[in-house]
Amino acid sequence: MNQPSYLTAVREAYDSVAVAYAELLRGELATKPLDRAMLAAFAELVQGPDVGPVADLGCGPGRITAHLRSLGVDAFGIDLSPEMVAVARRSHPELRFEEGSMTALDVEDGTLGGIVAWYSTVHTPPQMLPAVFAEFHRVLAPGGRLLLAFKAGDERRHLDRAYGHDLSLDVYWTSPGKTAESLATAGLTVDARLIREPDEHERPRQGRQAFFLAHKPVVTSAVGGR
Repeated sequence: MNQPSYLTAVREAYDSVAVAYAELLRGELATKPLDRAMLAAFAELVQGPDVGPVADLGCGPGRITAHLRSLGVDAFGIDLSPEMVAVARRSHPELRFEEGSMTALDVEDGTLGGIVAWYSTVHTPPQMLPAVFAEFHRVLAPGGRLLLAFKAGDERRHLDRAYGHDLSLDVYWTSPGKTAESLATAGLTVDARLIREPDEHERPRQGRQAFFLAHKPVVTSAVGGR
């Protein structure tokens, strides 16, 4: 099966910037208390003796995967970019990282206790999001949790250069309302939303940032025809 062209562009872009990207974002989470609060809430929801592992999809250099592990989460990372995976493995050799696409995960149905997609859907054309979220639904166990971080808005920006490298990459700001609709279409229920303005460490043009906590409902069958 041919890979969608946008995935090829994403892989090539992040292969080229992997080392610079990891260095630039090193320690960034320490300046973002609200972001850490959402990660902490997610971490509390996905721990327990019967909860499956958590996949950090689009894990990049592994900083969110490592943060989740520091919070006691059984987390591993998956990324489309081989170079990003290589950086993550060097930076966090005690953790597991794999190559893969969130559009077709090499994960069995209903086995994950949680998914984190930390700005990893921002290069996905909005019309493709329902299919991506359907894949999330497939691999989550009933009751499994999703933490989605994305750029809130309604626009596409094309990057020709980033992190000191020439590249070709589209970035999408998506409406929280439409994103919630896409999640619902995929069978996922939104439990909480945080929308924050750019903080003092971000450029104003980066716009509003959105964080959704969602889950895959547990389906109970009727007993005795009632």
